Amino acid sequence: MRHSLAGRAETSMQARLLAQLRDEGPLSRVQLADRLNVSRTTIAAEVGRLTELGMAHEVGPAASRGGRRSTLVDLAPDIRFVGISIGATSMSVGLTDGRLSVIGTRTRACDIRSGPEKVLATALDEVRALLDEHGVTEPMGAGVGVPGPVDFHRGVSVSPPIMPGWDGYPVRDAVARELGCPVVLDNDVNVLAAGEQHAGVARTAKDFLYVKIGTGIGCGIVVDGELYRGVDGCAGDIGHIRVEDFGPTCACGNTGCLEAFSGGAALAREALAAARSGRSPVLAELLAEKGDLSAEDIAVAVARGDAQAVQLIRESGHRIGQVLASLVSFFNPGLIVIGGRVSKLGHGLLAEIRSVTYRRSLPLATGNLPIVLSELGDEGGVIGAAHLISASVYAPSSAEA
Repeated sequence: MRHSLAGRAETSMQARLLAQLRDEGPLSRVQLADRLNVSRTTIAAEVGRLTELGMAHEVGPAASRGGRRSTLVDLAPDIRFVGISIGATSMSVGLTDGRLSVIGTRTRACDIRSGPEKVLATALDEVRALLDEHGVTEPMGAGVGVPGPVDFHRGVSVSPPIMPGWDGYPVRDAVARELGCPVVLDNDVNVLAAGEQHAGVARTAKDFLYVKIGTGIGCGIVVDGELYRGVDGCAGDIGHIRVEDFGPTCACGNTGCLEAFSGGAALAREALAAARSGRSPVLAELLAEKGDLSAEDIAVAVARGDAQAVQLIRESGHRIGQVLASLVSFFNPGLIVIGGRVSKLGHGLLAEIRSVTYRRSLPLATGNLPIVLSELGDEGGVIGAAHLISASVYAPSSAEA
């Protein structure tokens, strides 16, 4: 791959041009000149340089608009990005082309508590198998998402509550060394928000919230089309907002946090208690069959008409809705997307979240506010991670990796 040696765009104009091709597909030189507000001569020069770098190429004449036909330009067909989305209990790795279309994915269970060396070794094994499967020797870059706070600029995890052993670990540099390409590291919720923005229901939204409800609960914040990370990279850590003065102890050490009531581990705990106490016959039956329960088992019990399971979902959705109502009044987003494994509890959870959020927010802020489930599934994290590294690779070479 010729572009693996060049590595990056060299000017901001090239970066903008590459981003246009990534997000819009093949465009003519005339269209690129119009959209970037520069001359056709400038576009011709930049396209020529990107062709030399192996990052773009000409693909034939565009449709006639009268007069001489313009030339269509597209990203180089052999550009490949790696996306690694690591959660508390599972991971997805994938390979995309330059426009972030997914070429292949692999998903497997993992335990984030087993430490960075073991988890990253598993992820890299999956990545190498995927690269071999598709005949890729040198990816142009890789994006990584992990379920905890991240120092984006240093590429390290910072005091992650559910990730023992990860504090200060150089995730970005470790992965870059193994794959031999540029790498970016971010919080998993920011990665999912980026995926939703590129290929999901938030594609046309400029200001939105992506709420991940999994083992932990977090919120990706997009403002005017850009991810907002905060000063230290921990913006959107809504799972540790206190919703009760007293309650279960959270992984962060405090009590009464939203995550301690409504996260996946909390719901599994409540399901187990309901099964053992006899309050939920269906959950008791599932416990006897499986020996343990997860949040997903609550959805099974709801489908079988179990009243206690329905109540668990309502209580969880109610608390999440309380927090989202405060965020809506503060941020006034145009869209809220709900994702993560617990979101698979479905429309019962979504209905309760909507009901409380709409009821407790100002009518002006919710009059045109859709609250919807993500439709991307496991590919969302892969696309989002690939999007973040593409933004870095397509940026001018003076930018940080």
